[in-house]
Amino acid sequence: MNFDIASAALWAFPLLLAVVLHEWAHGYTAYRFGDPTAASMGRLSLNPVVHVDPIGTIAMPLFLLLSGAPFLFGYAKPVPIGWQNLRNPVRDMVYVAAAGPAMNMVLAVGSAIIFGILTHTASPESLSYGTGAAGQGFAIAGPLAAMAWRSVLINVVLAVFNLLPIPPLDGGRVAVGLLPRNMAVALARLEPFGFVIVFGLLMTGVLGVVMGPVIQLVLGALSVFM
Repeated sequence: MNFDIASAALWAFPLLLAVVLHEWAHGYTAYRFGDPTAASMGRLSLNPVVHVDPIGTIAMPLFLLLSGAPFLFGYAKPVPIGWQNLRNPVRDMVYVAAAGPAMNMVLAVGSAIIFGILTHTASPESLSYGTGAAGQGFAIAGPLAAMAWRSVLINVVLAVFNLLPIPPLDGGRVAVGLLPRNMAVALARLEPFGFVIVFGLLMTGVLGVVMGPVIQLVLGALSVFM
């Protein structure tokens, strides 16, 4: 993928929306279960500025764009959660953790529906992004369809990745809340090494082997909307 402003916008906007709403969903769910921490710190907001992480929201996506990666990945600044404020900390943390990936799946479904509507109702000419008037790509349907498809990819990848049962990923926190106490305690002890484990799985190719089929399965299911 050649880097240009148009390509950057097609990837960057869906990514920003995905990571901001992911974190907002964590904070809002915690708030509903009795924890005002995110709200009191001004993080229960849809303003992307308060969620931007210099590495995960800017540097990493920019590096992927410049390196020609086939898709974008990133993350926002984690929303602070005061688990001790939750009415039932063990149970409620399961809902709080699951809220982020659930939001990504909602966005993936919504994006798939938008993509399907555009590709089934728009004219072929309007969907030919980059071949419009004077080759400038001014048609509206084409860029929107391209952005919707990228939004599907981004949100599915984020949902599947975050549901890996490795703390501090969301899936790890869900597993800690659902497993019997002894197993939950053992899994929770892995949290300081969680990202090292994920990086190791990535470098050895295991992460792709595990996530790839699941991502394809979810994309296949979403194809009914497209």
